[in-house]
Amino acid sequence: MAGNSVRSMRTPLARVRGLGSAKDGVHHWWAQRLTAIALVPLTLWFVVSVAGMAGMDHAEAAAWVGSPAVTVLLVLLVAATFWHAQLGVQVVIEDYVHGEGCKLAALIAVKFAAVLLAVATIVAVLRLAFGG
Repeated sequence: MAGNSVRSMRTPLARVRGLGSAKDGVHHWWAQRLTAIALVPLTLWFVVSVAGMAGMDHAEAAAWVGSPAVTVLLVLLVAATFWHAQLGVQVVIEDYVHGEGCKLAALIAVKFAAVLLAVATIVAVLRLAFGG
């Protein structure tokens, strides 16, 4: 009974202190919003461009990717996509995975996978762009 009365005397701030980190919340929120905003024009550009490539052979598509503006836009699209996806999956893991060990392992796996896949995709774009 004594433990309950002590808890009930704590302020709401004292009760939630230590239940989560507020240090990176605003940064995470802004990063997710900015990547979403960046993805809108990049995705629209990509969809319209790919739709216009109907009938192109590999050499023509490689030449298209080799254009400096296209190469830069593709790298930006890939980076923003994987960063945005990682941020979103991180929120889901933090909200729904309750075991601290499992949560940490899942967060590390998601970050590792996002970086690995982003780098592999960017390398593929650069190889196409520079004829490697």
